[in-house]
Amino acid sequence: MNIEQLNADYGIADQLQFSLGQGDFPIIKINNAHAQAMISVYGGQVLSYRPTSAPEDLMFISEQAYYQTGKAIKGGTPICWPWFGPDPESLGRASHGFVRNRLWTVQSTSTTPSQEIKVKLGLVDTPETRDIWPHSFDLSIEFTIGSTLKIELITHNTGEQPFSITQALHTYFQVGDIAPLRVKGLEGAAYIDKVDGGVQKQQSGEIAIAEEVDRIYLGVSPALAVEDPTLNRRIEITASGSQTAVVWNPWVDNSTKMADLKDDDYQKFVCVETANAANEVIEIQSGTAYSLTADYRIVQL
Repeated sequence: MNIEQLNADYGIADQLQFSLGQGDFPIIKINNAHAQAMISVYGGQVLSYRPTSAPEDLMFISEQAYYQTGKAIKGGTPICWPWFGPDPESLGRASHGFVRNRLWTVQSTSTTPSQEIKVKLGLVDTPETRDIWPHSFDLSIEFTIGSTLKIELITHNTGEQPFSITQALHTYFQVGDIAPLRVKGLEGAAYIDKVDGGVQKQQSGEIAIAEEVDRIYLGVSPALAVEDPTLNRRIEITASGSQTAVVWNPWVDNSTKMADLKDDDYQKFVCVETANAANEVIEIQSGTAYSLTADYRIVQL
């Protein structure tokens, strides 16, 4: 992608510009009246978002993240699509699908009457993707950068047959310290405990993280929150098009095994993912579309 051409076609004076980031991937830098943000065109993911009223960034990015073609960037908002988790057909395909390690196309940038900035990126099927997943699609993701961060992932079925997907916005939230952190809004919910062999359990009280956590919560509320007393803030998550949520923290052993995480990084983030996962399989008919949306707000305490 030619950075000069991207700026000529999609730049917004004094508010949005393109540049080359790590790995020479195109980066969109946004600085408006509401917030500062950075979006990677590779992976179609937010790397940074900080409202003007917030002293700390919303996002966690590993200092050892890969910025290499074919690898996912560890942190921010990676996209799991068209499946979440292991290959659902056990064909040896990569976990979490194939869009988080591809270069997306810039489709549009704009400002709203309330001076938010919208950025739309897209991916369509190619012979390569059809070898991996034999369906025709037009996938778009729209970011709205304002006093909140809104992400909308829209799947259009452009083929002649229906197809089914699972998906997730695999969001890494920066936290001050994992120990006192609490995830709220899932009290009493059933969940699949992937650490315990997929056994279904029921959440008792708020979620505290003191060990490896990898859970798919079922039938969830559209409103969740991450209470972070160390950073003196609450992250409010409002979802639509989703009835499952994933909570993940790799804890000590997995952090030390992952080359793109530092050994102590598990203390610095939690993933609370807006998803269609487990038994929430979305069937999309020919010529129709499905939207998955998450809106993130930082409230200082």
